Amino acid sequence: MISVKDLKLAYGKRVLFEEVNVNFTKGNCYGVIGANGAGKSTFLKILSGEIEPNKGTISITPGERMAVLKQNHFEFDNETVLNTVLMGHKKMWDVMTKRDAIYANPDATEDDYMKASELEAEYGEMGGYESESDAAAFLNGLGVHDEMHQLLMKDIPSNMKVRVLLAQALFGNPDILLLDEPTNGLDIETIGWLENFLADYENIVLVVSHDRHFLDAVCTHVADVDRQKIKVFTGNYSFWYESSQLMARQISDKNKKMEEKRKDLLDFIARFSANASKSKQATSRKKALEKLTIEEIEPSYRKYPGIIFQPLREVGNQILNVEKLKSVVEGRTLFDNVTFSVNKGDKIAVVSKDPLAVTSFFNIINGDAKADGGKFEWGTTVTAAYLPVDNSRFFTQDLNLMDWLRQFVPPHVTDVDEPFLRGFLGKMLFSGEEVLKKTTVLSGGEKVRCMLSKMMLQNPNVIVLDQPTNHLDLESIQSFNEQCTVYNGVVLLTSHDHTFMQTVANRIIELTPSGIIDRLSTFDEYLEDERVKVLKEELYA
Repeated sequence: MISVKDLKLAYGKRVLFEEVNVNFTKGNCYGVIGANGAGKSTFLKILSGEIEPNKGTISITPGERMAVLKQNHFEFDNETVLNTVLMGHKKMWDVMTKRDAIYANPDATEDDYMKASELEAEYGEMGGYESESDAAAFLNGLGVHDEMHQLLMKDIPSNMKVRVLLAQALFGNPDILLLDEPTNGLDIETIGWLENFLADYENIVLVVSHDRHFLDAVCTHVADVDRQKIKVFTGNYSFWYESSQLMARQISDKNKKMEEKRKDLLDFIARFSANASKSKQATSRKKALEKLTIEEIEPSYRKYPGIIFQPLREVGNQILNVEKLKSVVEGRTLFDNVTFSVNKGDKIAVVSKDPLAVTSFFNIINGDAKADGGKFEWGTTVTAAYLPVDNSRFFTQDLNLMDWLRQFVPPHVTDVDEPFLRGFLGKMLFSGEEVLKKTTVLSGGEKVRCMLSKMMLQNPNVIVLDQPTNHLDLESIQSFNEQCTVYNGVVLLTSHDHTFMQTVANRIIELTPSGIIDRLSTFDEYLEDERVKVLKEELYA
């Protein structure tokens, strides 16, 4: 168990945590959520001992081992991949190195060999003789295959380093596991492997993630970091979000009788508890929900941005025609023979094994890059708004947010005064003096929110989104996702956010070096389609 008592952390006048009291118990996985800057990652660092709080105590059950997902990708550059994983169990690694040092010493004495014998027994008790095969199994599960295991960390690609460090944290069945954004750099198959692993994990897990699908799959509880406090709620992220929204509506509905409100809440808990049986975390989450009392449900105090795209006019019959489009980068074909037409009502998830392929495709159809073959044509009724994955070119001038947004006012808007611009920025939670903030000092999330203000200003009937959830907090992701779901225009998107893709897309197009796969289906249906898997093997061969 981890017990946090009277925790306080402040940097000057900025108070991150004040009088935090919370416990984390065995058998539960806690999703640590909160707005950007609320202190989620900092809290994990306090638990691991990396940061010392101003006040309070962190107590861990004696003898329990904690493992932390390392963020320094260069720390183990001169170690082999396999040894890096083994070093995740520090005590076992220390015993092994002491033993091996004795065996390698030509001047070792009889006493030394007696010590080696003791170390040998200790090593065996910790599962040392199976450690290499266990470490290799973790690496293979995370997509780091046998041929890489003896390479030095500095000689493997950066996206593989992330996976090795994750294997290091998971190795040796730690009693407490702290994971900060563990799905970053992982593909869908590897995320699925990690979901299954954590769903069966019987110890304590605390995980910070912006991936709602992942949080829903693995978490039994939510630890909400808000207003300098941390409150733990039963259920996964979706349950926390939906129940807090329901409670907020109940509170605002003054005319509804208390008995009716209570019945609504009980019905909601019962429905969600039944749905939990479909989850990977079925048993533990269902038990937790069954013990839940209505008093534990509280409204969220979060601020959610108002992302609303209002098309000025409906799209016509011709939206986008693409014919034999091709893109090549440094002699590598990203995609070729891409031919399709966009129809009314389409919300298309564009995917590829190579993320650069989708970015290249989006840049081409939005006029930011040239194709190496083929052509495309937008319909005359289309007003498209594009959210690129790299927005740096939009923020090179030292302007305040009001003047920055003013640049993008479309010709059909004539009455552009301060309240008008403040309205769009306000929807993105820039209020008061914040609208005078300079664009050169914005964070990544603030830049994306500015881009969304720009897009809303255009009244688009087609939106193109390249990794729209990058840099955003869960509140912004939730609002963005919900708007794209109800938006009555056309959407083309790609995202690492599984929930975003599943809830928005009704058509999937995969770009390959040899052509496309085009299916009218949800994202999950596409991933499970056996015919698609056969086609992929042919087109990527």
